[in-house]
Amino acid sequence: MPATQENEIAITVYAPALVGNDGRPLSVVHGMERAIPGLHLEWTISSEGKRIPVPQREAFLARGRPKGRGFPLLRNGDDDFRVTVTGLELPAGSSPGGQAQLEIHAVLPLTVDGIAAAANVLEAIAEGARAFWGHATPFSAGVDIARQTKNWPDDLEPPPRGLPVLKSASAMRVPEIPYDLGWLNYWSAAAARTIGFPDPARDAELLSRARHTATGGWVVQLTDAPLDLDNPAHLDALKRAYERFPEIGGRSTP
Repeated sequence: MPATQENEIAITVYAPALVGNDGRPLSVVHGMERAIPGLHLEWTISSEGKRIPVPQREAFLARGRPKGRGFPLLRNGDDDFRVTVTGLELPAGSSPGGQAQLEIHAVLPLTVDGIAAAANVLEAIAEGARAFWGHATPFSAGVDIARQTKNWPDDLEPPPRGLPVLKSASAMRVPEIPYDLGWLNYWSAAAARTIGFPDPARDAELLSRARHTATGGWVVQLTDAPLDLDNPAHLDALKRAYERFPEIGGRSTP
């Protein structure tokens, strides 16, 4: 199956901004490689779109991105099971609490093997980056979820499928508040406390598909199969999760 956005799982993770060469990009890459046996993220993409090897990966990551903070894109060499990761810096002015953040983007194929690895990869990226929160979501569902966020006052179009309106990142009180939900959700220990998870009496269903991480965070899966918002049961699960956690997306504050 050729790689297209429609058959990808998009992973997005938010973490404290990089401070010099603090080693977290390499920790993220090593974690991803441990999460998928046989994965080697030892290539990048040229400006012409060609795959080129990266023989000195640690130095490559330490140099950062050519035009701004973060870390450059790495990918594997298997075009039939394409995995990528890169990091961008979100400036303070567009981040919660006026604190710059590192935004990590990774992609897995929406295949049996990619689906099986997704939770481990999300956890590896988030824990390696010492992240606040993140999620892994099939591209198609992620498009509608992204349309929930209102970044401009004159954006009056309601979100699709009856989903709630979410505030922009800069409107969050603190960086531990997730901007939105996804299929697989990573919440650090601090993020889980901020949104009130877990409550054993209210979160039995979510806890049945959740696991604790080594740092005290959580990986919480909304639906057994990858989130498909054309499936009424999946859409209902997403809406119930938003109702359960009004802090997410800044909806509990005026």
